[in-house]
Amino acid sequence: MAETSRREFLKDAALASAAITTSTIEGTFGSALAQPPASNPAISTASQKVALSWLGEKAPRLHTGVSFGVPWSRGAVARNSVFHLSAEGKDLPIQTWPLAYWPDSSIKWSGFATVLPAGLASPVALSTGSPGVSGALNVKRGDTFVTVDTGALQCSIPLAGGTNFVNSMTVEGRTIVGAGQLVCILQNGPDGDADDVRPREKFVSLVKKVTVEQSGPVRGVVKFEGIHKGLKSGREWLPFHVRLYFYTGEKTVRMVHTIFFDGDQEKDFIHGLGVTFAVPMREEIQNRHVRFSGEGDGLWSEPIQPLIGRGGPARVVTGADGKDVYPAQLAGHRVPNRAQMDRRGLNMVNDWAVWNDFRLVQLSPNGFTVQKRTNPQSTWLASAAGKRASGLAFVGDVSGGLGVIIKNFWQSFPAQLEVQNASSPAAQLTAWMWSPEASPMDLRHYDTRAHGLEAAYEDIQQGNSTPFGIARTSELTLWPTGSVPEKTDTAAMAEAGRTTPMLVASPQHYHDVRAFGLWSMRDTSTPFKAAIENGLDATLNLYVGQVDQRNWYGFWNYGDVVHSFDRARHVWRYDLGGMAWDNSELATDSWLWYSFLRTGRADIFRMAEAMTRHTGEVDSYHFGPMAGLGTRHGVSHWGDGAKEARIGQAAFRRFYYYLSTDERTGDVMREALQAEKSIVAFDPMRLADPPRAGDEKFVARVRSGPDWLAIAGNWMTEWERTGDTRWRDKIVAGMKSMEAMPHGFRTGRNMLMGFDPATGKLTARDETRGTYNLATIMGGAELMFELNLSIDDPAWKKVWADFCADSGASISAGKLQAYAYSVTKDATLAQSAIASLRANRHLGGHAAPPDVLAPMDDGTDTNGSSQDSLNAIAVLEFCADALPTAAPAGG
Repeated sequence: MAETSRREFLKDAALASAAITTSTIEGTFGSALAQPPASNPAISTASQKVALSWLGEKAPRLHTGVSFGVPWSRGAVARNSVFHLSAEGKDLPIQTWPLAYWPDSSIKWSGFATVLPAGLASPVALSTGSPGVSGALNVKRGDTFVTVDTGALQCSIPLAGGTNFVNSMTVEGRTIVGAGQLVCILQNGPDGDADDVRPREKFVSLVKKVTVEQSGPVRGVVKFEGIHKGLKSGREWLPFHVRLYFYTGEKTVRMVHTIFFDGDQEKDFIHGLGVTFAVPMREEIQNRHVRFSGEGDGLWSEPIQPLIGRGGPARVVTGADGKDVYPAQLAGHRVPNRAQMDRRGLNMVNDWAVWNDFRLVQLSPNGFTVQKRTNPQSTWLASAAGKRASGLAFVGDVSGGLGVIIKNFWQSFPAQLEVQNASSPAAQLTAWMWSPEASPMDLRHYDTRAHGLEAAYEDIQQGNSTPFGIARTSELTLWPTGSVPEKTDTAAMAEAGRTTPMLVASPQHYHDVRAFGLWSMRDTSTPFKAAIENGLDATLNLYVGQVDQRNWYGFWNYGDVVHSFDRARHVWRYDLGGMAWDNSELATDSWLWYSFLRTGRADIFRMAEAMTRHTGEVDSYHFGPMAGLGTRHGVSHWGDGAKEARIGQAAFRRFYYYLSTDERTGDVMREALQAEKSIVAFDPMRLADPPRAGDEKFVARVRSGPDWLAIAGNWMTEWERTGDTRWRDKIVAGMKSMEAMPHGFRTGRNMLMGFDPATGKLTARDETRGTYNLATIMGGAELMFELNLSIDDPAWKKVWADFCADSGASISAGKLQAYAYSVTKDATLAQSAIASLRANRHLGGHAAPPDVLAPMDDGTDTNGSSQDSLNAIAVLEFCADALPTAAPAGG
């Protein structure tokens, strides 16, 4: 980016994004909490029952609070319904809230919260019709504090204006956790030569707004909005949102942490990014402990002063029974205070080293180290090393302490866990999402010049290769304890924190209630279906394996996949323009989520979850002039010049939001609404089809697909979440506009139309019968399959069915023709759709040294993988009555 263009962009962006911490979206588009639709007396009162189970085969080893979403058929559940939850014959606490409504005001998705006992393996029964058990969680808001009381934990939260987002956490009457703050270390510029030391400054959180989003009785949610402020300069930058989640009867607190980059990528290099807590230490040195989790159930666990010396019976500390207390100390149990020691024991304690600082550093996905030191004037001592730490740190004494775990710790390297001042009255426990031991965060583009569409499939545009406005979300779990936990419990804490426990319904339930539209269940009942399903499985399994084989990890990368594969080099084209990071191209997100829905596979859910976190935050803009848009695929996630609504669209995020109830994902979907404004300045066809005479009368220009489809998906999401029919009316206005056009959905060259964001109306630019290869392959087809279930407009449905029937030989033709067949029952459409299915994507190929570093499978192309899979999932549903039974020949 040229220096003058970069300065102009940052100036404009700063003006456009000044209010990110003060609910920008609500101010622009109206209240986020619009009144739900009025209750409809025609809605069924029949009892609804759903069996729920853990995501994955293993139940959590500790009792745990969980939040989850459940979908319902249209007209089945009234918005004032009550729910009951039970397992193993016992009633469970339950809290519920609506996530989405059908047009008749019945509930489309419900959110639930409960607390489940450890080891629960039985199905959990959810039903309507009788009230469930309440919880005891209580949230009180005073003049200066919010107090959350779960019964097992009391948390004091200061209101806006200070640096702390937590003042204290109390367990069993003792203050276990003190002040909690966010911290950022900012470096001015990249690392230079040895004689070019760049200045650094520490920034801490400044909370500007505190909102109690839920106040029990089972779950409490508190949201913090603020910014990081320099301790020396006073500069305010790097806005943040943080949410804390509390559950009745639980000491555990879940934390969701989001930063928004609003700096200058040429100057602002983050050297460290984390959250830090003061942990009061009440007990003597020998009763204080530090732990880190490694791989699996592995733990690094040491007292800060091990009671062991040279050895021999004369050189041990003994208890009142005369036995060596060292084994008890290593287990985390209380050992004698100094006043209880004899002179010999006291002399040894006085002479043994006290370790004050500890850290676990993960600088790559395949290596971590553990170090400790006695004081800042002395060296760090290497203590242990391993491959992939699960990300938990604990510091405390036998009267209590704090454990913190960063979810996806090693996957999001460089990360670090640090304990400081463990020998002082208050230790400091810091979870670093970006390790200060790593090179500073470099968000510059990968080159200083563009490489072109013809040469590198790259679309660099002046001033657009910027991370200004992107975000990154991390998840943590806080474990205040009343003692040093048993080692087995510490390992269980680490396990629960690295994969958030989830309850899910069966694929059959999701299918039957038409969750996320129309798609097929996995079915191998005939040779033909089995062949197609085996092909789908093989493609999924390849990508699951490639994440690890190719190390698709890192703070800014984890969750994404790569676009194209180089078979000669045996590498994905990570370094070739638009062939690199995928950035949701051709609806990769939707492919993974529909694959989970139809199979229930936990590994696919976790992969899709990581992708949603990544593509929704990193590949999309949340404020500034490009808010609501996202960046086309490329070497750097924000580098390509094409900024479009199709990448930032809410449709890709709905799956995770409704299945998990995750509020941050809800924010992301609402932020996507800004696309209708941003598209005015960032015309998606400004280079491919520049404005011509007459276009000046349009507020904006969009293609019917993918642009209008993406924006309509944003509106649909907001309509179903709030019941506010303004959003529906804007969708209908676009439909009516196309109904009146000479070629319906495909009217105009490149299917490009005039667009009025205020009304949703579209205007034909010309009467050309247009085509556009990307029209429905960016999630638009799947969106419209679902949207047509909610908007009953026969004229529009004919326009859409006609388009689908006449989809030619495009990459998405199979599912479109299959949909048209389901409407018309034209057998030729079914035959064409079925012929598009591929039982074998010609996967295979394996590389071995010396051609590569280590043995690994060859890749394929992500565009084809995603669209072939989505085609098959649709065709198997829409053409179910026309499928052959014999296995396809060849594939």
